[in-house]
Amino acid sequence: MGSDFDVKKLVAFDLDGTLAESKSAIDAEMSGLLGGLLRLLKVAVISGGDLAQFQTQLIANLPQGAPLENLSMLPTCGTKFLRYADGAWHELYSENLSVAQKQKITAALESAVAASGFGAQKVWGEVIEDRESQITYSALGQQAPLDAKKTWDPDFAKRHKIKELLDVSLPEFSVRLGGSTSIDVTLPGIDKAYGIGKLRDILGIATTDMIYVGDALFPGGNDYPARGTGAACIQVRDPNESKRVIEAITACFS
Repeated sequence: MGSDFDVKKLVAFDLDGTLAESKSAIDAEMSGLLGGLLRLLKVAVISGGDLAQFQTQLIANLPQGAPLENLSMLPTCGTKFLRYADGAWHELYSENLSVAQKQKITAALESAVAASGFGAQKVWGEVIEDRESQITYSALGQQAPLDAKKTWDPDFAKRHKIKELLDVSLPEFSVRLGGSTSIDVTLPGIDKAYGIGKLRDILGIATTDMIYVGDALFPGGNDYPARGTGAACIQVRDPNESKRVIEAITACFS
């Protein structure tokens, strides 16, 4: 894993389950590691989460003085792209869904969850969330406690069943599993591979000069599209494993 790191120019990460626990802030160790990495390479974060999650989980917890100009944020699976310049974040694009598309996706999600029999008896907050460029289903709700989320679908079997139903009812959309309880629906072809392509075009970095790190690089996972981009892909189990990956990359530049 280590010898090729020193020729890479950009490292892209998933957020939930990779840099941080679901809906949680990055911890102090991760903050320090990312701060160090940002001083060596371009860094991107591509996540199913919306911009507000990026702000509270990631940006607000990076070390003071971290070179944010080296960071690209791609919320909602790469359907949006933000870069930092002149003291502010600027949105480069947003591939939003139409009202009719949102209505169709929401109805299909409700139907698929009911048909699967996996609708949760207790939820915490909104279950189906409109993120403009993505509709996200969170089985236990957006504010569910981490312990409950970790035990609901640890092997992804429940969401695989729901996804199978959605693949039939929503063939014109991209349906991916993400986080610990979520399913993300976007426009077709607008996924993490699309985001990596945008990083290539906007930053002028070949995909073969990129590394992608994520916890859902398996078929059907929302990180899986990255495997077809030419980027070196590293599957991790959790943020602690991601820390060891960052350490290994950083060591190649020391």
